Amino acid sequence: MPRASVTASLALLGAVATAEAAVLLLRPRERAVTPAKVDREAYFSAADVRRARAYRRPQLVLALADSALAATILVRLARRPAPALIKLSQRRTLLGAAGAGAGLSLTMTAASLPLAAIGHARAVRVGLATQRWPGWLADLARSTAIATPLAGAGGALLAALMGRWPARWWLPGAVAATAISSGFMVLGPVLLDPVFNNFTPLEPGPLRDDVIDLAARAGVRVGEVFEVDASRRTTGANAYVTGLGPTKRVVLFDTLIERFSPAETRIVIAHELAHVRHRDVQRGLALLALAAPAALHAAQRLTEALAGSAPHPSAAESLPAVVLALGAAMAAVGPVSSQLSRAIERRADAFALELTRDPAPLIAFERRIVSQNLADPQPPRWLTALIGSHPPAFERVGAAVAFAQREGIALARAGHENV
Repeated sequence: MPRASVTASLALLGAVATAEAAVLLLRPRERAVTPAKVDREAYFSAADVRRARAYRRPQLVLALADSALAATILVRLARRPAPALIKLSQRRTLLGAAGAGAGLSLTMTAASLPLAAIGHARAVRVGLATQRWPGWLADLARSTAIATPLAGAGGALLAALMGRWPARWWLPGAVAATAISSGFMVLGPVLLDPVFNNFTPLEPGPLRDDVIDLAARAGVRVGEVFEVDASRRTTGANAYVTGLGPTKRVVLFDTLIERFSPAETRIVIAHELAHVRHRDVQRGLALLALAAPAALHAAQRLTEALAGSAPHPSAAESLPAVVLALGAAMAAVGPVSSQLSRAIERRADAFALELTRDPAPLIAFERRIVSQNLADPQPPRWLTALIGSHPPAFERVGAAVAFAQREGIALARAGHENV
């Protein structure tokens, strides 16, 4: 094996080990609730499980095909850069790299369009997506209009780093990645998110009173709570915490507010408040700051291995190899970061149960979300380990049942008629 390949492999292993160490440092210290042993069929009907798997498994195949297609394109471009781009980059390095970044972004978007369209058509067919083709294409145009100049700026930044630190651009690159991610976390909720959705502050009423009451009991300053018009695209329900500092907020899908009971919505809000209480957004940024240097170091070594020697003199020529190497590094580190994400979500569930002292709505929510979002309640363990950001619904139901047993809280008999 060539020396560059050995070095790259060792660097990739180092990136995984560094990410593991970061996860051990950042993972919650509180012990999660050990799920009780429950019968899956008592909580999730066989029909719902079949429907979810019939939808999700082909979607996973589409995602894998998209990744394989992207890798193929990047390998092709890394081996044969466009001659016109090489000439431009030789005359004007930053402009050439910016053009390469923007062009690569457009190329990847165009190449993935057929697979994305198939995925959307399948979501519409099963009733999960509500958006018609004109709206879907308008979203694609908006996201492309945002992503293309950002990719161009990324290419120019890479050229500047490679020009200033040709042998160690990974280190300032890691600093830049952390700073840029932090900036997007602050500005994204007010600059980017409103491009795609309408966000309205939660109106005075019982639900807002619930939020204020739960936040006071949780001891958190929640910031603002918004309702987002997710129903323009999906029938799925969700909620999330986003933003930092002045833009910190909890966002509730309108599908959650309109289609779930107040008790179910309340447990979801309590879960999101747990993320605020434990500063989980900041925890994610801390993981990035700790893991990025080793991951970027691996990406640089992989880039060198792909080039067969040192990186090309031109950042524009190197860009496809760099993007491919970054993708490989992220794929290696991704399962490690998912461990932290699942641990954080388990703690948020436990916090919500302690705060509300009512496990029944969490069980009801998980059962309904499986049906409404077409989510597999018990995917293969290897799949959860690789890409699962949340514990499976079956595990979360088991944890709620265990909490009820521990606290002596009576639960209604499990049965599909109770959903």
